[in-house]
Amino acid sequence: MYKQASWAGRLFDGANVIFLTVCSFLFLYPVWFVVVSSFSDAHAIAAGEVSLWPVGLNLEAYRFVFADSMIWDAYLNTFFYVGVGTAINLVMTTLGAYPLSRSQLYGRGAVMAFIVFTMFFSGGLIPSYLNIRELGLFDTRWALLLPGAISAFNLIVMRTFFQSIPEGLVESAKIDGANDFRVLWSIVLPLSKPVLAVMTLFYAVGHWNSWFSAMIFLQDRALFPLQLILREILIQSSAQNLASGIAQDELSKVSEAIKYATIVVATVPILVIYPFLQKYFVNGVMIGALKE
Repeated sequence: MYKQASWAGRLFDGANVIFLTVCSFLFLYPVWFVVVSSFSDAHAIAAGEVSLWPVGLNLEAYRFVFADSMIWDAYLNTFFYVGVGTAINLVMTTLGAYPLSRSQLYGRGAVMAFIVFTMFFSGGLIPSYLNIRELGLFDTRWALLLPGAISAFNLIVMRTFFQSIPEGLVESAKIDGANDFRVLWSIVLPLSKPVLAVMTLFYAVGHWNSWFSAMIFLQDRALFPLQLILREILIQSSAQNLASGIAQDELSKVSEAIKYATIVVATVPILVIYPFLQKYFVNGVMIGALKE
C-alpha cells in the first residue's frame, strides 16, 4: 500500500525541485542566450537589448558564416577527425583492454601500473612536440589522431568491463577451438555494447571539441578543425574576415552576431547526437567502473 510522505519529505521534495529548476536555468540560459543572439539584429546585440527572445529577427550572421568556404572545410576536417579518430581509439583501446582483462597474461599488473602512471605524469608539451616532429607527423592529420589513440582512463574502464564477463564463456569457446581474436570478436564485443557506446561518445566528443593539438601541430589552414576556426573568430576577432564588404562602423556590431552564429553552427551537431547516446552513460560507465 502506498504510504503518504510526511510533511518533512514533501518539504524536501519541493525544495529539491526548486533548487534543480534554478540550477537548470543557470546552466541552460547561456546556451539559450547564444542561440537567440545569433538570430538577433546586430544593433540590438551591441545595445544589450537581447535577453530571452531574439530582437529584430535577422539571419545575416548565418549568411556570412555559411558563405565562407573556410567554415565548410573546417567542418569536413572535423568530421574526418571524429570518424577516423574514434575508430582508431576504439580499436586500440579494445585491443589493449582485452588482454589486460585476462588473468592468464603474465605481468599485467606491472603494465597496468605503467598505464596508471601516465594519468598523473607526462613528458610535457615540448617533448611531445619534438616527438611528433621527429616521427614526421607534424602538419599532417595523423598528428591529431595517433598520439591520443588510447586514453588511459577509458582503457581502465573497458578493461574492468571485460573482467565482468563470466570466465566460463571464454573457457568454453577456447575448448571449442576459438583463439583469443575469435573470442574477442564473437563473444566479448557483442556483450560489451553499453561500454562501447560510452567509449564512442567519450572519444567522439573529445575529437569534436579538440583544438589545442591542432593549434600546436598544424600549420596548413586546410587541415584546421572547426573548433580552431571558432577559436580564431572568438578570441582573435577574425570574424571580420567573414564580413567583408561592410562599412567599418558596422563591422564591430556584425562581428558579434557572427561570433554567436559560429558557436551555434559548431555546437548543434554534437547537441543533436548527445541525447541519443546519453542513456548508455550510466549503464556503461557504472558496469565498467565497479567490480563485484
